[in-house]
Amino acid sequence: MTRRLYGISLSGHVHRVRLFLSILKLDYTFVEASMHSPEVLRLNPLGQIPVFEDGEIILTDSNAILVYLAKTYAPGSHWLPEDPLGAAHVQKWFSIAAGELRYGPAMARAATIWKRPEEIGPAQTKAEKLLPFMEGELTRHSYLAGNQPTLADLACYAYTARAPEGGISLRPYPNIRKWLDGVEALPGFVSMPHVSEAPFE
Repeated sequence: MTRRLYGISLSGHVHRVRLFLSILKLDYTFVEASMHSPEVLRLNPLGQIPVFEDGEIILTDSNAILVYLAKTYAPGSHWLPEDPLGAAHVQKWFSIAAGELRYGPAMARAATIWKRPEEIGPAQTKAEKLLPFMEGELTRHSYLAGNQPTLADLACYAYTARAPEGGISLRPYPNIRKWLDGVEALPGFVSMPHVSEAPFE
């Protein structure tokens, strides 16, 4: 079965899928492709990355891809809890990843990389609300959704880890830094390139 993942190396949305594929030890081909590339638009007319091919299956939306991978290749595992409360906690963090994280640390980083200074301040303000919340949640358990790693951690890792690239310091948040260390210690962990290491479209 042929697996392909389309996206750009600098994308945290793409990285969360690459990270889980590595953790699951699944072989795949990574295709460096921007949102407006012919390869992506052919598979996803909405022009969003990542796009994942698993044989004849084509999936979009990074969190949906994570759920598919967990259900298909790690059923019943801690990555996606079966119990109602555990599943709800993961879903909560999926929503935060698509909301506060996306429009806070991720937006500040993107605005810095692509030189859109007018967007940096509002995004940093959102981050200043999110990060203390995350810090508080991590006083109660080692990972975002409990004491075992779940898809919630993979969904939130990259943009949190790269927050300093958007001018957001993680020094005031020891629990977040400890959590990032925990994710980075997972077997199969792969890092997302820093800005200077990644190709630009």
